[in-house]
Amino acid sequence: MKSQAAAHFAHWPARLPHSLTPPAGSLWNNLAVNALRYPDKPALRFFDNSVSYGQMLQKAEHLAQILCRLDSKKGERIVVCMQNCPQLVLSHFAILRLDAVVVPVNPMNKAEELKHYITDPDTRIVITSADLAAEWALASNALPAEQRLKHLIVTHMSDGFGADAEKDMPPTWRDWLLTKHAMPAIEGAQTHAWEAVMSTPSTQALPHVTATSDDLAMLPYTSGTTGLPKGCMHTHGSLMHNAVASILWGNGTAQNVTLAAVPMFHITGMVSLMHASLYAGATLVIMPRWDRDLAGRLISRHKVTHWTNIPTMVIDLLASPSFEQYDLSSLVYIGGGGAAMPQAVAQRLLEQFGLRYVEGYGLTETAAPSHSNPTDRPKQQCLGVPFMSCDSRIVNPETLEEMPVGEQGEIVMNGPMNFKGYWKNAEATKRAFFERDGKVFFRSGDLGHVDEEGYFFITDRLKRMINASGFKVWPAEVESLMFKHPAIAEACVIATKDTYRGESVKAVVVLRATHAGQVSEQDILQWCRDNMAIYKVPRVVEFAAALPKSGSGKVMWRALQEKELAA
Repeated sequence: MKSQAAAHFAHWPARLPHSLTPPAGSLWNNLAVNALRYPDKPALRFFDNSVSYGQMLQKAEHLAQILCRLDSKKGERIVVCMQNCPQLVLSHFAILRLDAVVVPVNPMNKAEELKHYITDPDTRIVITSADLAAEWALASNALPAEQRLKHLIVTHMSDGFGADAEKDMPPTWRDWLLTKHAMPAIEGAQTHAWEAVMSTPSTQALPHVTATSDDLAMLPYTSGTTGLPKGCMHTHGSLMHNAVASILWGNGTAQNVTLAAVPMFHITGMVSLMHASLYAGATLVIMPRWDRDLAGRLISRHKVTHWTNIPTMVIDLLASPSFEQYDLSSLVYIGGGGAAMPQAVAQRLLEQFGLRYVEGYGLTETAAPSHSNPTDRPKQQCLGVPFMSCDSRIVNPETLEEMPVGEQGEIVMNGPMNFKGYWKNAEATKRAFFERDGKVFFRSGDLGHVDEEGYFFITDRLKRMINASGFKVWPAEVESLMFKHPAIAEACVIATKDTYRGESVKAVVVLRATHAGQVSEQDILQWCRDNMAIYKVPRVVEFAAALPKSGSGKVMWRALQEKELAA
């Protein structure tokens, strides 16, 4: 058998080592150091507002003082839930300043989903935006008194920009960004307005930063084939490694101007954009959410050099009627993951702009990239080669023996970017890892193969998952939410083809006899929109008299999936 090991090093970027030793200690130190190096340099740009490294340090320390007055301590889990804005970044670093733990939560979640992010990490404090605060109030008030939130810090998106920002906003965003929401009432908790928090003088003494590389820094949640989302325990060391490696891999320097178009509540935006840019002393140009024409204007105006995205964003921008007005000449790096980049689009980027689209691959458990294409020798529709310091292999999913070159198996990886396990879930942690050649490997659950040159390709999923425009949707989680609908007796969630998103969510539903003929597809869809994050909501609901079941009574979801794909 021809070994997979080291074939890719023949095509490794000559300037880079195969592995690296990242800075030790807390991620907070990256901000502290760059505030000394570049006190007046823009760290963040958001519409008409600019925050320098010196200002960011001062604001983050001020917020840390307020959190300290709320009795926050080392190791406490504090939720940050909002769309991209400076307040999100400041909240992350304020929490890290206290050696506490950031729990990033997707702002598309609804109250029923948010309960888990209060009870599982034992959350006392949530920092969120005003348009989401009512959902957190509903979630907390529905819990037993001893599990409810104690403090809710609420920011308006307008706290992050000035009076001239409105002229740059997409018209459909103005209500969302400019509306002033009333503070919600949470039983047994205090609510704090961001504006008041940040303007209140504080002389609170802050403890010394003592976190080491091995201390817990972040608890992002990932769903799976069964049950509720699981917290991935990431240390300062695992996140620091991939932040540093991301900058080096993309030829980054302190002169980078990075477009933050992907959400920073997600592991890619959090690590490969936010922490990578702020480690390097670069400038982060923040988009609150995706809009193709705003992206075009920001790239042109700020001379963006680096843009990590999902392929649908590039497709959308290139299709804009206003595309010819935008100047993309400043871009030196463009890449991303979450879905394969169509070959025709990649070819257009190369021919029109001289840009090679760099695809990568990673998971929440691997702090974003575990694989990436070399920037000067990428292959299209390919995961790339194992990232810096990463040993990745293809193994037989049953025997865990290494597979020959070209043969399909499960993608596994070992390296300093791997998480330390699932929060409060020793059994799931045990299943996720195995030992080989004195190394501990993480099992990705994705099937793929490696070619003769050591490049990895994904071919299928061992885990049951739907990929909708880069958002991972786990059918078991959607099904568990749908079962709360009083009319639904059974539901099976599968993927359906989508020419734009790649895949979308479809639900096959069996109604209770008492509700047959009384509930429509639109009724179910509206209930789903009210009770779950929008990217999880089925695009199609199909009613069935019964679901196919095995002899043991398990729903044969794969049979429904194969039927759907064959249609």
